[in-house]
Amino acid sequence: MDLEFNKNEDAYKQLCYLLKTRLDKVKLGGGEKKIEKHHEKGKLTARERIDYLTDENTDFLEIGALTAEGMYEDVGGCPSAGVVTGIGKVSGKQCVIVANDATVKAGAWFPMTAKKNLRAQEVSMENRLPIIYLVDSAGVFLPMQDEIFPDKEHFGRQFRNNAKMSSIGIIQIAAIMGSCVAGGAYLPIMSDEAMIVDKTGSIFLAGSYLVKAAIGESIDNETLGGATTHCEISGVTDNKFANDQECLDAIRAIFDKIGDFEKAGFNRAKPAPPKKDIQEIYGIFPKDRVKPYDTLEIIERLVDDSQFDQYKPLYGKTILCGTGRVDGWAVGIVANQRKIVKSKKGEMQMGGVIYSDSADKAARFIMNCNQRKIPLVFLQDVSGFMVGSKAEHGGIIKDGAKMVNAMANCVVPKFTFIMGNSYGAGNYAMCGKAYDPRLIYAWPTSQIAVMSGSAAANTLLQIKVAASQAKGEALSEAEKQEHLKEITDRYDQQLSPYYAASRLWVDGIIDPVETRKVISMGIEAANHAPLEKFNVGVIQT
Repeated sequence: MDLEFNKNEDAYKQLCYLLKTRLDKVKLGGGEKKIEKHHEKGKLTARERIDYLTDENTDFLEIGALTAEGMYEDVGGCPSAGVVTGIGKVSGKQCVIVANDATVKAGAWFPMTAKKNLRAQEVSMENRLPIIYLVDSAGVFLPMQDEIFPDKEHFGRQFRNNAKMSSIGIIQIAAIMGSCVAGGAYLPIMSDEAMIVDKTGSIFLAGSYLVKAAIGESIDNETLGGATTHCEISGVTDNKFANDQECLDAIRAIFDKIGDFEKAGFNRAKPAPPKKDIQEIYGIFPKDRVKPYDTLEIIERLVDDSQFDQYKPLYGKTILCGTGRVDGWAVGIVANQRKIVKSKKGEMQMGGVIYSDSADKAARFIMNCNQRKIPLVFLQDVSGFMVGSKAEHGGIIKDGAKMVNAMANCVVPKFTFIMGNSYGAGNYAMCGKAYDPRLIYAWPTSQIAVMSGSAAANTLLQIKVAASQAKGEALSEAEKQEHLKEITDRYDQQLSPYYAASRLWVDGIIDPVETRKVISMGIEAANHAPLEKFNVGVIQT
């Protein structure tokens, strides 16, 4: 390996170490003291419940681990938005799991908690996956009720989803393992089956203090809405259990008897690892983000046997399209080529930029994959579409629209990985968040924005200078540099993958070596949902 490779590798491993450190901290929830108090009540934590519930030696694909990181600091923060969500296997059945983390503000709902819960339900609905709710929440975080309660995508949307999911046959199982109050009480009771843990689980529309204030009745919470009350008197819950473990065992027993599902029918062969070492991605990916590299070298470290069959390899070279397998699953890959290439006319084309011929090629390939029921994987490292008079006269907008149209109308599942840059309309064309990828994850090297930090800073500075000149004022060179630094610093913070993950623009940040696992688990989930007929709509030729 050369010196440049070693430098890249060292830099990338440092980024992966930083990621692991931040994830380890997040997984402590409210902290070790809160976890200890949780255990003293005889309760497992949210993550311990998931570990106990899911099958041994299987992966749990967490969704939104870094949600709300750096947010709500004025009230002490809200790690993972106070809820753990993801895809796992229970008694051999793949499912979505949602577990409130009561060590974080008693499991109260913040605005990002609602967004994360709705994302989990979305994953369940898109893939027709059963969903398990492990409920332990004090309800809405009242100081922020105006940001979580009344709007369309707020707290109440989850109950609407409960009803819609039930109507299309998605299995929903709920376990009340702690508090379940006010409007939140509807979630488990709108599920197919609701169980409750004795002495620690409780469910009511209003707790004892509010009951006293509202109607003057004096009653304790256990009598009001404990396990005995709801299993023996009201019939609200179906069964009570002595502890968390017994309750989780009961869920496993339910899933053990669930019948088979109708499949989408994606092709899968015997899995094989890549022949090229996947960890070499660390050295291939440049430390200096403006340097080119051959994206084909990345792809060959992600696909089985390092076998990638290219589509139109001599045309539209700034996008790589082709088929391969990941963990046995057939996939179509659309990836930005980051090395400088020569066009069919002999012109040099910048890597990471989408040209007219590249967009045309990608659109055709996407339509082929839909015809053949092959799931699509998008590998983003894109600076945007080509600009300038030559590109505009050549119809870049029309060709870009073809690609966006074909991608947006996909019926096969799409999975997006942001490896590096994800700028402007390039983010859209390469299946950004707005285009419903089944899963979207970022690598530690990713950057998501309208444009790069330096480009944005210089553009905004020019606007500032022009505005000053219009007033008859002139900025000094020192003032220009000060403004440039201020804009660049703010923009660079917003470019960070952690900023994106905190706001759930991506489902998480992963070490590149986990990419194959995410794709495989994602396609396995998507195979639960039969496909609709593909209709690409109107595309100008």
